[in-house]
Amino acid sequence: MDPQALAYWLPVIFAGLMGLSILLYVILDGYDLGVGILLPKGTSAEKDQMIASIGPFWDANETWLVMGVGLLLVAFPMAHGVILTALYLPTALMLLGLILRGVSFDFRAKVKDSKKERWDTLFFVGSVLTAFTQGFMLGSYIMGFQHTFGALAFACLTGVCVVSGYGFIGACWLIMKTEAALQTKALACAKTTLWMTAMGIALVSIATPMINDSIFARWFHLPTLYYLLPLPVISGVVVLWLSWFLGRLPFPQKRSGHDTYCWVPFAGAVVMFLLCFLGLAYSFFPYLIPGSMTLWQAASATESLMIMLVGALVVLPCIIGYTIFAYRVFWGKVTDLRYY
Repeated sequence: MDPQALAYWLPVIFAGLMGLSILLYVILDGYDLGVGILLPKGTSAEKDQMIASIGPFWDANETWLVMGVGLLLVAFPMAHGVILTALYLPTALMLLGLILRGVSFDFRAKVKDSKKERWDTLFFVGSVLTAFTQGFMLGSYIMGFQHTFGALAFACLTGVCVVSGYGFIGACWLIMKTEAALQTKALACAKTTLWMTAMGIALVSIATPMINDSIFARWFHLPTLYYLLPLPVISGVVVLWLSWFLGRLPFPQKRSGHDTYCWVPFAGAVVMFLLCFLGLAYSFFPYLIPGSMTLWQAASATESLMIMLVGALVVLPCIIGYTIFAYRVFWGKVTDLRYY
């Protein structure tokens, strides 16, 4: 292939792989973070069920975060340095949240029932902290890492939106994986967090072009506006349809006609997340640092990218294959989580 073509397409390919990793992380680790956020809603026995529903998956889901950050580091080292420097504190707090979740997950299974509540509380705190800091980082990124009061307020807003969004997809996961009283509680949580998430998405979608002139131009320039209009329209339709569908439930019993479709809310949540991701990807491409550094300016040398692409094309199918296998093995309603 022509060297100029390689220099153009290799950064685009790595940006696509990095975007795919981030999207899969947000969806997969998003629901198990959401389960942690919703943990205080359950009784002691229901908390065990909630933890069991994510037990086989939660640590593997975090692999996608490592993949995304790793691709950023090796393929776009200049952008990695700028982003991690600007987001050092929220990144450290996110890692603290992930540590709290991991420690709590294991220790709650080893202590007496009287002390389990402490670890459940830490699991909840770690989940909220992780979700909020990820949203905060997203808001800071959108604002171009500014340090004004308005930028800080916007980052906090996106942090709350991400907590709500993870709570919603976590509730949809529990609807799909649980039964009886816990499923009914998850349904109630899904109804509430759906509208909180929709309001958050709407506020961020309105605010983002207003505070970023380049994004405003990309979205509202004619005739581009006509091509992009389906994204917000479909998002609104999905929200309204999910609200209607959730209003027709709960599921009275296992294998009933309604319970057959217990996967539908989760699928709808995935579609919502995908539409949001596509909107953000369009808004910022081809910039890795908003308004200042494109992916070609931040990319490693073409020869280095070629070598790393070979490794990525080996590793990525392995991770995808393992993920599919794990979800296939643990398909269906949740059972007791046991430690041997």
